[in-house]
Amino acid sequence: MLEKANKSFVGMQQIPVVYGMTEGEYAHMLAGEGWVTNTDSLDLQVIKCDNYTHNDKYTLPVAPSPNLPNMAAVYAYPSLCLFEGTMVSVGRGTDLPFQQFGCPGLEGKYAYSFTPQSKPGAKHPPYEGKLCYGELAGNTAKQVLAKTNGKMNLQWLIQAYNAYPDKDKFFIAFFPKISGTGKLEEQIKSGADEKMIRASWESDLDAFKKIRKKYLLYPDFKDK
Repeated sequence: MLEKANKSFVGMQQIPVVYGMTEGEYAHMLAGEGWVTNTDSLDLQVIKCDNYTHNDKYTLPVAPSPNLPNMAAVYAYPSLCLFEGTMVSVGRGTDLPFQQFGCPGLEGKYAYSFTPQSKPGAKHPPYEGKLCYGELAGNTAKQVLAKTNGKMNLQWLIQAYNAYPDKDKFFIAFFPKISGTGKLEEQIKSGADEKMIRASWESDLDAFKKIRKKYLLYPDFKDK
């Protein structure tokens, strides 16, 4: 959950990294909770989709970013975007941005490798021309979904931190902004496992889910 102290352009409202709402539902939440100004004069109209539920998979017809070229990258993004607050590359400047992660400092820790190059949408990316060692999240959406199981994959971040040789330099100042919290970095540094970290989110997530439920326009995700 975003903490007020870490509000920025990449995180403006106190919501989870993955909030599970359509644009229309989220717009209703922004207005209904008073998270945007001048809502009294807002004429908000949302046209619902027919035959849609939150369990339906949807393939985006247009890439939302040059660095999110396909659904594999889109599904991996919530997990791999956390690396943007570290010394690890997320594959910008390759054919698989946000489908892989790595850096030169992980040599000998991972067998998989890639080399970023300057290209449209990724001019002079991190570690340009340097061999980066890390892991492939998946070539296809199905492969990525199998590794995330409907959740953020924290193991990628935890394992990369544990493998990084100079741990004091692994996280950069931007990490609390990209994760929305100052707690996650400290939890990983202290050796907390994924189960402990997830447990620390529960009360805030439960409170958000109660707010979220008021604005849903479609049947919600089925419990797993």
